[in-house]
Amino acid sequence: MYGIPSWATIGDMGYALSRLEIGSDCDGDMSINAAVEGQVSNKPLNYLDDEIAQLTRMKSGPSSHLSQVLPGKREVYISPVKMLAGRECNYSGKGRFSAGDCCHILSRYLPVNGPWLVDQMTSRAYVSQFSSDGSLFVAGFQGSHIRIYNVDNGWKVQKNILAKSLRWTITDTSLSPDQRFLVYASMSPIIHIVNVSSAETESLANITEVHEGLDFCAHGDGRDSFGIFSVKFSTDGRELVAGSSDDSIYVYDLETNKLSLRILAHRSDVNTVCFADESGHLVYSGSDDTFCKVWDRRCFISKGKAAGILEGHVEGITFIDSRGDGRYLISNGKDQTIKLWDIRKMSNNATHYNRPRNYDWDYRWMDYPLHAKNLMHPRDRSVATYKGHSVLRTLIRCYFSPESSTGQKYIYTGSHNSCVYIYDLLTGALVATLKHHKSPVRDCSWHPQYPMLVSSSWDGDVVKWEFPGSGEAPTPPNKKRVRRRHYY
Repeated sequence: MYGIPSWATIGDMGYALSRLEIGSDCDGDMSINAAVEGQVSNKPLNYLDDEIAQLTRMKSGPSSHLSQVLPGKREVYISPVKMLAGRECNYSGKGRFSAGDCCHILSRYLPVNGPWLVDQMTSRAYVSQFSSDGSLFVAGFQGSHIRIYNVDNGWKVQKNILAKSLRWTITDTSLSPDQRFLVYASMSPIIHIVNVSSAETESLANITEVHEGLDFCAHGDGRDSFGIFSVKFSTDGRELVAGSSDDSIYVYDLETNKLSLRILAHRSDVNTVCFADESGHLVYSGSDDTFCKVWDRRCFISKGKAAGILEGHVEGITFIDSRGDGRYLISNGKDQTIKLWDIRKMSNNATHYNRPRNYDWDYRWMDYPLHAKNLMHPRDRSVATYKGHSVLRTLIRCYFSPESSTGQKYIYTGSHNSCVYIYDLLTGALVATLKHHKSPVRDCSWHPQYPMLVSSSWDGDVVKWEFPGSGEAPTPPNKKRVRRRHYY
């Protein structure tokens, strides 16, 4: 019904391989653990002999003709001069840089300069995401506002949306694959859909434009006691998949305009859902019950049974991001870790892990206990674990870096301590820490083609980081800001 069918050196770029020390400005423990087949490995992460390591090197590394020094020995760092010479001599046999060659150069130029102010609001920013082609940027705020910026037109506000029937905050947004429609969710079973391709810039709910409400209450039973934490369009744009505070996954059919499926998926809040790849068949979910689950949409009808379970976190999961290959994913956890997963290591069933907790802790207002940072799940099936950032107060998000410009060589995440962290996927090294914000950074987004990253925070600031930068003056660090009380 909606018709949705270097020349710069490594040091210059902030590419610091040193690990954080406890007590630094962005505090954290940068120890890295690797787990294979449920057993904890004592080897450093950079010795991890795993298929993802080879796949990442193939995506982000130069051609073998350029990197081979001696038979059996490869050069890790290839200078741009040597790569340009190799292109002129047609070492690759293609007469141009390969995708791996491009990523090998571009992935060294991280978006660490700035920041430059994109927007500043008087309410907390909860969502910030580039569209799949990078032409649009969506930011959602607690004060009922959603703004869509035209990136190619100097970040001009293309759509200023004032949300309808908002409960607490904008928890998530999703653009349709054709970028014609946007859905937004809050702590309510009603998700609203907006036509963002219309000519109107100001979209005031049911005043200048209609924000149609999609009711996710199962069987029309009138329940209104749950909220939607995460919502995503299916890859064909015909359905919505959502995770909710009533432990369920919902599927809404946009063509028939009704809820088509509810699965009681977890034992606690489903904080995050996402698709595994472009086929749209596999869905990942993460919950406060500590489990990541894999769902096959072709088998959703089979009484809500997951295709597999991934266990390893000892606290709830705040966000999941897929590598896009239907195999690997990362998750952010309230145990202050990011974990890398291979779904081929999932189990058919898992029992709830009764944490040996001898402490009373609530992540919404308490710091994570120091002695709990060393807790390890006895059946950890993750491939690797990354530590250093902090996951407190809100559902902080993490992502793989873009494939086209970095070969997904990095993982990046917001943090409660107001920073953005960028980790090397293979070595676990902290390669950049972006410092500007004064409050938790819930969301951030890396442009799919360019070395540009945008972060948004509870301080109301939306800022962009670039390499080499736009040439404008960076945001002053001590600018005046609106004072407001924070309620947790």
